[in-house]
Amino acid sequence: MTQPTPLRLSPLAGAKAARRLFVHDLMIDASIGIHGYEQNGDQRVRINIEFDVRDEAPVNDSIANVISYDDIVAGIKAIVAQGHINLVETLADRIGDFCMADRRVVRARIRVEKLDAIREARSVGVEIERVTSD
Repeated sequence: MTQPTPLRLSPLAGAKAARRLFVHDLMIDASIGIHGYEQNGDQRVRINIEFDVRDEAPVNDSIANVISYDDIVAGIKAIVAQGHINLVETLADRIGDFCMADRRVVRARIRVEKLDAIREARSVGVEIERVTSD
């Protein structure tokens, strides 16, 4: 049996060491869409986030030294709770801005999918990537 090839992360600008964190398949009901029938109720949205984080301090088994998944999910829920959003692109941008606000994050990839928008498709949506400029 052959061994799987290890995952190779691309080098991160200015980072001595990095971690890749993720939240996969976060399911949220959101008021989203441009069509009249989408503006009168919530619909299911799936959100996936991966972000690369600079390791600036030892983890020391302390939540204070890492980005908390709970905080990320709470932030996404707060964005959705602000009210109706027309486009999945807008929601992805807002989530991207939220993730990049933490100076430890050097790259974030956000995928937002509407699960019930087109009956013949499992999902439709957008994926964006944000990278720090330093």
